[in-house]
Amino acid sequence: MVLRGYVPTSEETLQTLAALRLQSLNSDFSTHAPFPRLEELFPPHVLHARLPPPPHRPPTKCRGARLRAGLLAGGLWGQALAKQRAERDQRLRGRLREEGASTMAAIVEKWKLLQGMGRPEAMAAYMALVREWPGFGSTLFDVDLQASPVGCGPQRLWLGIGAKAVSLYKPGEPEPLDSFCYGRISSFGASDSSTFRLSVEDRDLLFETSQVEEIAQLLNTYLASAGTQRLPQPQEPPTSPPTSEPTVLPQGLCTAAGPWQLRPPVGSSHS
Repeated sequence: MVLRGYVPTSEETLQTLAALRLQSLNSDFSTHAPFPRLEELFPPHVLHARLPPPPHRPPTKCRGARLRAGLLAGGLWGQALAKQRAERDQRLRGRLREEGASTMAAIVEKWKLLQGMGRPEAMAAYMALVREWPGFGSTLFDVDLQASPVGCGPQRLWLGIGAKAVSLYKPGEPEPLDSFCYGRISSFGASDSSTFRLSVEDRDLLFETSQVEEIAQLLNTYLASAGTQRLPQPQEPPTSPPTSEPTVLPQGLCTAAGPWQLRPPVGSSHS
């Protein structure tokens, strides 16, 4: 989850986490130790964020201009544009390799400082750093906020569901935009197969998401584990006939990945 960008923290901390993972995998630094690829240690999106954005091309409004542009694209002008794009892509790939080499060098320097640290200690230090994020222990879902008090347009957010509260995060930001303890939530449920409604006191929030059922089930699970009465769920879609199979806890974005368990079991206590 660190590699996928769902633990917002500084780049310095991300490098330290990568070094701790290397110490856990390979023990002390050695030039003969197997090196994982950088994307297995460090979030690739951080490197891509350093690259310059692609040039903005204003839209062509006039039909005649679009026709001329189409004719030109098939001739020498089109070949020149293709060559420019190829050269730009090559420069960006070269820049990305340079940034990757610089980042790997910084990670290795931090790895050297961990000499003598055992695997359990490296894992404990890794988890201690991850736990510094206030949202640790929450299950994160990518959602688009469709309705808000200020009436702004759709906004991509993280919906974090924890043992004590539901929080809204701007992707990559460590502090929540807003947080609602379960006592403030008056109702929740599915408006349709892709829209989740959350009513908080006098506010109605609508989220566009592909994980409507998972969000509702997880909210019910936390409410049940806290001994809270199940909240009403308006406009629930028809459910399938009950089966005898055991209920499986839905998986959000913060799930286990190898030895790194980011979400503690439901019902556990964490600050």
